[in-house]
Order: sequence, then structure tokens, then C-alpha cells
Amino acid sequence: MDMETLDVFFSNTTPQFYVILTGTSTVISGIVLFIEWLAFIYYGVSVSERIFAIVCSVLPTINSGDEQKTTQLTDLKPVRNPLVLFRGAEYNRFQWVMDKEPLTFFDMNLSAQEHQVIFACDEQEDNDSTKALMSMAWRATDPLERISYARKAIEANENLPAAWVLLAEEEATTITEVESNLREALSKTMEMGHKGSYSKSNGYSEVMVSYIKVRLAQCVRKLGRVKEAIKIYRELLRDPKVSKICNVTEGLIEASLEQQSYLEVQQIIPQNEKSATYLYSSALCIAKGVSDKFCPENASKRGLNTAELAAVEAIHLAVEYNPHVPKYLLEQKNIILPPEHYASRGDSEAVMYAFHHLQHWKRVPGALNLLSCTWEGTFRLLPFPLEQGHHHEPYPASTTNLDKEILPAHHTISIYPRQEVPFFIVFSGILCFSFMTLTVIAYHFPNVMTQYAKAVTTIFLSILDKLQAILPSQVVDFIQQ
Repeated sequence: MDMETLDVFFSNTTPQFYVILTGTSTVISGIVLFIEWLAFIYYGVSVSERIFAIVCSVLPTINSGDEQKTTQLTDLKPVRNPLVLFRGAEYNRFQWVMDKEPLTFFDMNLSAQEHQVIFACDEQEDNDSTKALMSMAWRATDPLERISYARKAIEANENLPAAWVLLAEEEATTITEVESNLREALSKTMEMGHKGSYSKSNGYSEVMVSYIKVRLAQCVRKLGRVKEAIKIYRELLRDPKVSKICNVTEGLIEASLEQQSYLEVQQIIPQNEKSATYLYSSALCIAKGVSDKFCPENASKRGLNTAELAAVEAIHLAVEYNPHVPKYLLEQKNIILPPEHYASRGDSEAVMYAFHHLQHWKRVPGALNLLSCTWEGTFRLLPFPLEQGHHHEPYPASTTNLDKEILPAHHTISIYPRQEVPFFIVFSGILCFSFMTLTVIAYHFPNVMTQYAKAVTTIFLSILDKLQAILPSQVVDFIQQ
């Protein structure tokens, strides 16, 4: 296109053409910006990032470098809360008073699946009608419907442990009632075990007894009988099969901290396993020896001694594993009732830990002061926590998405690390604003807009002419075609 043709084109265009052109571009870029921002708010990932991830998963050359990261994301699964509350006596009370749902459907559905596995009937009971009733009870979504099925099952067979456990979990409105139903379930299970109603090969009887004893230990702990709870926990720890059913160690740690047996807690904590309870409880026990005399001003002048350095390192180790916990312990965020499952290293695990252990941190003089002065120093060692950790594996990027499924809607989820706005959203915003400005200029100053468009087109054509002189003739012919 030569300059004469260009002059003819611009002389024939009207101001309405520029207004329509820039206005349409503004609308399109605004729609793209809105969709990108909406996806980023709800899912934490923009549409362009999702498309890029799909392309990376399709292309093996790009995906080969991210194989380890993809494996970590797929391996992230919800974990059963070892100190889960009782629905009837605790969760339902919260719902009645606050008129808010304490649990999500995703969370309760996971519990229903676990209960069906734990209380599954063996082959000898296939012809028993109570099996069908209890199966419908565990699958029902309405609490009243579950209780109704359990009541019908007890009427048909009063020696049914699963029905008594369900009544303890769902119907009992006080912890005392929960204990009564659990002891009834335990006695029924033991009687059926002695009578041989469960085959020893399938292990159902052992699973039931262990589960009921764990819940009974949690029940007596809530009633203030801490020594009895510790005794039950220690008996359960002797059986290695129990650890496959539930985490008894975390319950024992919490009960031991209630008795202020800090040396025993350090001996109980497994060395080869990681969780927020293990790491933060270990940090609390180490900090206990220095927290009451710790002064940040004096420490900054003289430096940290050996004991203080060990306490600070223990706090950094715990904070790197789960960075959400300190804000709950320092009461910078509201603590809600813990869910029945949690995401490892996520906000749900932090809620669970803080709900049960905040009182133990308050009991140790100066422990929260030491935590508030040192926990943020962890992030100086982790410039890119999603890519590389210091003491632990990189922080899982999909933890927030799992937390959104587990935690209730009324809770503001803590996100780590702080998500920056993706580049494409910023680019779409700048593009939309630029086209909006051009639309206003084209409407109010049509002559200026014509001169501006002509100048830009002239510069663009001159660049093309220079490229034609530089590029080989075959490339120029291909472009012209």
C-alpha cells in the first residue's frame, strides 16, 4: 500500500468508523478482563494459565520438567481429622446458635465413605436386614434420616454397634450422652467378638473396637478425665494396626499437653512423620525453656543464645511446614470449628491445630510473644516457596483449592503464598483502558484521531518496507501470498 492509497483511505473514513472500532475493541477486551478476573477470584488460576497448563500437559517436551510438580499435586488428598468433633453434641449446637453450616457436603461425604468402610458387615450378615438399614443410614445426607434408620436398625437388632455409634455421633446432644452410647457400642462389639459374629480374618471387629475406643478417649478427654483418655490412647498405640485407622498419636499429644507433660510429648512425637501438630507441639516444648525470659530488644543487642536459637529454629521449621497457623495462634484470624478432614499444610489443618492447641500455647508464659517476634522471619528464607523449600518439600500449590472444598463458606480462607495478579489480567486491563481512552478521543476529537491513525499506519508501513529490504525474497513472497 503506497502513500496515495493511504491518503484516499483516510480521507474516505468517517469519525463514526473510529468510534465503532475503538468501542468494539473496548467491549471485547473488557469481556476478556472480566472472565480472567472471575476465574482468578474463584479458582485461583486465570483462564490463560489454565490453557497454558493444558498445553504443557499435552506437549511431553514441556511437561517433562514439571513431572515432579504434577505428581505432588495429584498426590494431595484430604486427611481425616484425628480430633474430629461430635456432630450432634458440638457441630449441631454451633449451627443452632449461629445459623451457619459448620461442615461442607464434600467433608461430610468423605466421612460417610469412611464410616461405610469401618462398619461394613461381613459375609455372615448378608441376609440381615439391619445391614441395608445401616447402609442407607451412612449414605443419607439428612441427619434426621440417618438417625431414623439407626433407630430402626436397633429395633430390629439391639446388638448392632454401628447403630449405637451413629446415635453417639449424630443424635446425642451432650458429651455425657455420647459417652453412654459409645460404651454401649463397645460392649456390643466385644460381645459379638466373643460370640464369633465377626470373622477374625477380615479384621472388621478389630477396626470397630479401635474406632470406638478412639472416640471414647476423645469423649472422656472433653469431660475432663484426661488420665483416662491418656490410658486409652496408650493402649491403642500398642497395636500397630490402629495407626492405619486413625492418628492416635495426635490425640495423645493433646491430652499430654493438657497435663503439661512436655518431656513426654517430645518423646511421643514421631521423628520421621510431619504434621502441624507434631512440629508446632515440638516448637512449643522447646520454646518453653526460654519463652518466659525472652526479650526481643535484648536478643537483638546480645544475639541469641543456644537455647533461644533452638527455639527459633523449631518455630521456623513449623512455620515453613504450615504458614497459616501463627495468625490463628496470635488471634489475628478468627478460629472456626475444625472440619472433619483437612489438607496437609493447608488452612484447614491450621484451623484444626489452633482450635485444640491455642490453650496450650497460652498456658506457657511468653510462648506467643516468642512466636509473634520470630515467625515472619521464616519467609526470608523462602523467596519462592512453591518452587523450593528450605527444610521441607515445596509448598503444594493446589492446597488452597482443596481447602475451598473442605472449609465452610463463612470462613475466609488463608492463602499462601500471596497470589500475584497474573500478567495476562494486567495486560487485558491496560488494553481495555487504552481502547476506552481512544474511544473517548475519537468521539470528541475526530480530526486528532484521524491524524493519529494515519501516523501510526505510516510508521507501520515504513517498518514493513525495511523488513522487505532485509528479509530474503522467498520470505517476502510467502508473506505477500
